[in-house]
Amino acid sequence: MADLLWDDVKCFFDPDLMGSLPDVRVPDASVEDWQAVLDLVVEKGWKRQYSEGETVLPVPRAEPVLSRPADAECPDLRVWPTADVLAIFRFHAADEVDFDVDLRELQGQERLDVFCDFLREIGRRLGKPVLMDPEGDDGHPVIGFDVEADRVVLLADQRVR
Repeated sequence: MADLLWDDVKCFFDPDLMGSLPDVRVPDASVEDWQAVLDLVVEKGWKRQYSEGETVLPVPRAEPVLSRPADAECPDLRVWPTADVLAIFRFHAADEVDFDVDLRELQGQERLDVFCDFLREIGRRLGKPVLMDPEGDDGHPVIGFDVEADRVVLLADQRVR
């Protein structure tokens, strides 16, 4: 059974309302959490590409990436849980695992299910919530993985939109 039904949440996947690149995050994270996410990506066999600037490199351990100098370019890790859904992880800070998704890729029940599965895998591995905020509106999640419910749930009232 689906965590969320498309008809109930499609307003939160409208790029015109939410911004096309909402912020997905795991707050109160650690270097160990980042490493657990990197390990999960490898274990699941998801297609991935790590890069620093224009240079594509093997996926490193989390600790050296997160302890790079403040003026160093921020690397990213592109992860495709399926061929047509991309998540881009940004290594901004150790205390928050954050990534972007493109809402234009997440239209319809099938893609929503892929996205929910992805959030659930990360949330279960870390034992922490995984929250999606509108682009540029951190701290106001609309959906997210709820650890106690063990599923992705609606966190905002769709009538406010």
